[in-house]
Amino acid sequence: MRFAGRVFKVGRMWAIEVPILGVATQGRTKKESFVMIADAIESLVNKPGFAIEVHPEKDDYFEIDSPDQAALTAFLLRRKRTLEGLSLSAVARRLGSASLNAYARYEQGRAVPSIEKLSRLLAAVSGTVDFVLSDSRSR
Repeated sequence: MRFAGRVFKVGRMWAIEVPILGVATQGRTKKESFVMIADAIESLVNKPGFAIEVHPEKDDYFEIDSPDQAALTAFLLRRKRTLEGLSLSAVARRLGSASLNAYARYEQGRAVPSIEKLSRLLAAVSGTVDFVLSDSRSR
């Protein structure tokens, strides 16, 4: 699974963002901005050995992924929940579960959801936002 991003010139700096994760940073060069976005996400995931791979493409488009899909998926869920200002118990209620652990294990990377389950989890943490899957431009 990869996440799309965009990099663009702002004055003398290169701004870079991965919108689905709500992570943005900048660099003095386009190449430096790719290093900075990987570092920013790795720092936020805060898991020993976790690494982000950046796949630059044409123009302002790039993609990121990680060999550790469980940690990347866990970060996506945790990030969406915190950006929405939701507690674990609020998400559990939205999922119709009385147990915080049922949802928390996905956020902790102890379980990797199926596509169907990921869709339900994202709906619970994102309110009215829909997610669109598309083919990677990098492959």
